[in-house]
Amino acid sequence: MIKLTARQEQILNLIKDAIENTGFPPTRAEIATELGFRSVNAAEEHLQALARKGAIDISPGMSRGIRLRNIGQNAMQRSGGSQLALPDSALMQLCLPLVGRVAAGSPILAQEHIEATYTVDPAFFSARPDYLLKVRGLSMRDIGIMDGDLLAVKKVDNVKDGQIIVARIGDDVTVKRYKKTGSVIELLPENPDFKPIRIEVGRDDFTLEGLAVGLLRAWG
Repeated sequence: MIKLTARQEQILNLIKDAIENTGFPPTRAEIATELGFRSVNAAEEHLQALARKGAIDISPGMSRGIRLRNIGQNAMQRSGGSQLALPDSALMQLCLPLVGRVAAGSPILAQEHIEATYTVDPAFFSARPDYLLKVRGLSMRDIGIMDGDLLAVKKVDNVKDGQIIVARIGDDVTVKRYKKTGSVIELLPENPDFKPIRIEVGRDDFTLEGLAVGLLRAWG
């Protein structure tokens, strides 16, 4: 069993909670703010220690590139101090369609919307996605979702407050944080330059297209 310090346990639990509640691991800045660190370097040092102990993987070149390792009995077993080998990750790759611009009135996964197909490691995501969506604009900039990023999306029928969703409103597809109060749904941006979108529950031109479960970014 992995031995963690109290602070490392705290950070690991913070990562788990963030993934469960929003679909994304926290940024270094968010960890530093939450735990009262004076700089992101302190958060980075603790993350590197967790990676060395095998609790997480850190993916360089990827936004929010922290992923939990499955250290429970469902993913890994230990016997006599030795670790059983897991299946080769290459055997478990996902082939995900990349959705570009979406035409009005047609399903988001319609063939004419598919720009390419990407083969990716499912371990990058908090849940198994169904497709990738190319992000347009900077309304979610402050949580690290940037123009041109590839958002991994899982098709769902229901979401919880605080989760990042993909929604269609009329002819527009948007990525926002979901909040529901009574009969009003708010789609909240993460950039003060953008205003929240408020819609009534049951509005005919509103469709939930999925839940964000991860993010890929092309560097270079």
